[in-house]
Amino acid sequence: MFSFFKKNPPVETPATPKVQTSTPFAAEPASTSVNPAAPAGRQSWLTRLKAGLGKTAAGISSVFGGTRIDEALFEDLESALLMADAGVAATETLIADLRRKAKDTKAETPAQLKALLVDGLTQLLAPLEKSLMLGPQLPTVIMVAGVNGAGKTTSIGKLTHRLADEGATVLLAAADTFRAAAREQLTVWAERNTVEIVSQEGGDPAAVSYDAVCAGKARKKDVVLIDTAGRLPTQLHLMEELKKMKRVVQKAGEASGLDACPQEVLLVIDGNTGQNALAQVRAFDDALGLTGLIITKLDGTAKGGVLAAIARERPVPVYFIGVGEKLEELETFNAREFAQALLE
Repeated sequence: MFSFFKKNPPVETPATPKVQTSTPFAAEPASTSVNPAAPAGRQSWLTRLKAGLGKTAAGISSVFGGTRIDEALFEDLESALLMADAGVAATETLIADLRRKAKDTKAETPAQLKALLVDGLTQLLAPLEKSLMLGPQLPTVIMVAGVNGAGKTTSIGKLTHRLADEGATVLLAAADTFRAAAREQLTVWAERNTVEIVSQEGGDPAAVSYDAVCAGKARKKDVVLIDTAGRLPTQLHLMEELKKMKRVVQKAGEASGLDACPQEVLLVIDGNTGQNALAQVRAFDDALGLTGLIITKLDGTAKGGVLAAIARERPVPVYFIGVGEKLEELETFNAREFAQALLE
């Protein structure tokens, strides 16, 4: 199975570690095609990713259909990147880099220029590559936030599945007490993944979070995943509730002897929202101090370029990207793979 997180060296080496140590996924060597030697499961995932980003890829690739490199091509490419929601800053960076590389390499054909753009986009996205880390103190407490409809609770279910498959013990916290069906939905995911859950009907979300952290420590869990209520960044009073939850989780960590808690604060983003996704990253990062992103619903959008905007303006690591609703359709982010799927 493809390994997607690694466990930090523990403070005291346990006799039998529960989670297998693994190396973060490294970027592929520079090339213009997905590695055909990739494991079958990964290759299938890359096929689905390319299909999901097909609309964006078609819009950008059409620019390179000619036979010569001229100013009109660069202007059309700039328009295509903006239409793909790459954003002004990232688009300007990519175009300037592409002009320089075309001159340095003496590129003569649009196909050569396209290969250079894949390299340039890979370099821009590279800072977003990062592996999810567990430890050194356990449990690793992960708060998960996002706006309503982004796929937050479903992503928690998928992440739980991946963690459990890697040998980690997981405790879920149903702290989304505002949405009537949220607790029931998370309970279904807990049963499906055979993990424990802490929940209170109509309880205070901060109290549920506190109890979950303490329970995770007492039960010697590797991971505590806290499902928070969906928030719009414009709902200031609700964003304040999220800040309160984080403060309470910090107190629970202190009471449980954890140096830092939560260790991870993840934001789930709907890949179809384009530049609005960047606005969400800014708002939630300012409020909570994000450590990572999960990008969902990359299955038909023409706005896949927003990751370039995020990389240029607010480079919060992208731990996972998702295509589809199946448990296995949540994978680690790799800059070159994504650049190839977006441009080829």
